[in-house]
Amino acid sequence: MPAKRWKREGGENVAESAHETIPRRRPARDSVARSYARALPITPVRARGLTVEGADGRRCLDCHSGAGTLVLGHSHPVVLETIRGVLDSGAPPHVPDHATPVEEAFVAELLGTLPPGLAGHARVRFCGPGEGDAARTALRPVRAATGRTEILRLTGARACHGTTAWAESGVILEPVRYEGGVLPAPDPWTRRARQLTAARSVPLIADESHTGVGRTGAFWAVEHSGVTPDVTVLSGAVGGGLPLTAVVHREDLGAVGPGTPAGDFRGNQLTMAAGAATLSYVRANGLARRAAVLGARMLDRLRGQAAEFPCVGAVRGRGLMIGVELVDAEGEGDLPGSAGNAEPAHTGSRRLAPAGSHRPAPGLALAVRRECLRRGPVAETGGRHAGEVRLPPPLTISDEQAAAVLGRPADAVAAAAHDRTRRPGPPYPPGNSPRPVL
Repeated sequence: MPAKRWKREGGENVAESAHETIPRRRPARDSVARSYARALPITPVRARGLTVEGADGRRCLDCHSGAGTLVLGHSHPVVLETIRGVLDSGAPPHVPDHATPVEEAFVAELLGTLPPGLAGHARVRFCGPGEGDAARTALRPVRAATGRTEILRLTGARACHGTTAWAESGVILEPVRYEGGVLPAPDPWTRRARQLTAARSVPLIADESHTGVGRTGAFWAVEHSGVTPDVTVLSGAVGGGLPLTAVVHREDLGAVGPGTPAGDFRGNQLTMAAGAATLSYVRANGLARRAAVLGARMLDRLRGQAAEFPCVGAVRGRGLMIGVELVDAEGEGDLPGSAGNAEPAHTGSRRLAPAGSHRPAPGLALAVRRECLRRGPVAETGGRHAGEVRLPPPLTISDEQAAAVLGRPADAVAAAAHDRTRRPGPPYPPGNSPRPVL
């Protein structure tokens, strides 16, 4: 039972759950960077699959799925049973760089999912649990192998692509840009990038942190274009909801000396076990293919709904990686000076707003997120100017849940667009919290 505190109401002492005090303490302690907490403004105490339940009994459909990392949803039985098995076995929980049965199982499962052109001569390097750790680790062997000093990355790419301690040589790209907007790279463009880098002996690095493990409708997003990268960065979903990162590279790029920093937490057995279980489950149950089919259906439905609203600039995505861009259709955007920042058409993208009105509307995106939450689904804002509402639901989302989710965004956009004077504020007004939806 949760601990009880006491508060005064009407002159009487009333029992108060300790859970209820957490939201009141949080603003005084937390960084403003904690955007996920603002998207899910409850005190989560239970979660299973798509559903998160708060201490007050409210339930939400978490279509943000742990910032896109929970491809099997919350608390999947396969992942939980695997973790319990490692704990009960007495295996050491953390042994950096040691070969263990758990590590061997993860590596075998991982290599079995890679494109054949890479799997046959690949090396796996574990690193610290952060995405920045993985990006830095991916660039080190490239620098050592080429002896060059430059790195080419895309505008609007993930911040960790530019946080290395030194400049490197290579090209790093995301098959679907996520943090800068859900922008799938066109397959011909990706193939041409591979041709150019191969012709110049420049390593191509694919960052699959957000796109891997079936999210886009292929196990690895580079498979859509038939490209084999020289290096692949893995984090996010690869740990089954636990913090695990790894770098897969060609064996001839492995000339990095012993003692090269890669982070202290690079041998956690629980995360590797969870990762192996997740990879195996996604592969055995064809979840990548399901993501392709269900994602296409969801994108078609959302585009049909969005055509009714001039404030929806584009609906983009691939598989179950979906973004809805909100714009100011009247040319008076709430991002001064943002005109001219329009993105070109991309694979899986459909521009809906009139030409010349493609100005991001971050205030409207926040309002749509709040209205979605009132109706049940949890979404998040993103994009280069935070003018996009993103939906990366777990790959285990059922047809019934998908229908429930798709029935609400249109109402959310209509409600938010009705009052364009609404400014970013609390996720919902006091006394008007979301109703349970399940």
